[in-house]
Amino acid sequence: MQVSSLPERLVKIASWWNWIEQAAVGLLGLTALGFGVVQVVGRYVAPHHAIAYAEELIVYLVVWAIMISSSQLVLRDGHVRSDLIVRLLPPAKQRWLEVFNCVVALVFVAGLWWYGRQIVETALLLDERSSSDLQFPKWIYYAALPSAGALMMVRYFARLLKFVFYYDTNAMTIGHLPAHEAGLLSPDQVETVRT
Repeated sequence: MQVSSLPERLVKIASWWNWIEQAAVGLLGLTALGFGVVQVVGRYVAPHHAIAYAEELIVYLVVWAIMISSSQLVLRDGHVRSDLIVRLLPPAKQRWLEVFNCVVALVFVAGLWWYGRQIVETALLLDERSSSDLQFPKWIYYAALPSAGALMMVRYFARLLKFVFYYDTNAMTIGHLPAHEAGLLSPDQVETVRT
């Protein structure tokens, strides 16, 4: 069953959302790298000016970057999963197995969002802070969990809608086929893997 393509407005929103997520991950990673360089150079050039809590900040920044990028993995079908069996099924069964996968994933990420929120609320209630000189509010660090859960929830919901209402057997593939793997296969082998 083929249904009309996604509305153009939704495609534009998704494009902007992707750009914002990718920019945020890049900025977080670049900032973490900057703190790392300052810390390493500071230890050897001017140890008395080195930032004592740089490692802590690097961890916070990298964790936030990883949690935001988990949404991009949903978009690109890059989360770890076994899709060999799915690829062996006919397209109609692949579609409904993917729908089931989206529903299960939605339940999981809803739990991540829910329990992550509780962790943040507890940290706020206790005014939990890091033990370093920075005294960083831990709720900001913990907020990466519900944020990632919310981002992935929206992505999985969009994916679910796509498989239920906008499924196109000619345009959509099941499972993740990275470009570096596709380059090793001939075009007819790639088509066999994708269908």
